[in-house]
Amino acid sequence: MGNDIPGERKSLVGLTQIKGIGYNFATAILDTLKINTNSNIGNLTEDNVQAIEKLMLDPIGANFPTWFLNRNKDFETGKNLHLLTSDIPFTLRNDIERERITASWRAYRHLSGLKVRGQRTRTSGRKGGAVGVAKGGLAAPVKKGDPGAAAATTADAATEKKEAPAEKTK
Repeated sequence: MGNDIPGERKSLVGLTQIKGIGYNFATAILDTLKINTNSNIGNLTEDNVQAIEKLMLDPIGANFPTWFLNRNKDFETGKNLHLLTSDIPFTLRNDIERERITASWRAYRHLSGLKVRGQRTRTSGRKGGAVGVAKGGLAAPVKKGDPGAAAATTADAATEKKEAPAEKTK
């Protein structure tokens, strides 16, 4: 599928490095083909590799259930598909663009960078730094054994003495 997987990886972990194949899908592929999940991926024969690729490209032909696929009832074709590698972000961008053209509420949420599926946003999902909070004091604590810190603290003490207002005496 266009991915170079190191040969010392276990076959189960190696298959999950392909975008669109998770742990459960990789386990189902290896169980269907009766390949040991703990064998190294470099020890697979060429026939095994071709059988794995065939299963990844057509999981419906191997009687995988439709709920196991990552795209049920595609909007354009109406078919159940399983997307792999670069097809996933391409399809996602097309879906968001289609929603943007129809000016749906989901499109506005996507464009604003907010949560789309009805999650709460009052406390979670915040991005960026804190607003309206001033940080007081030094940015980092001063270490006592640091010679540069001693010079800095004596310089700070000297400026505090100069800035301190003189007390009035009668």
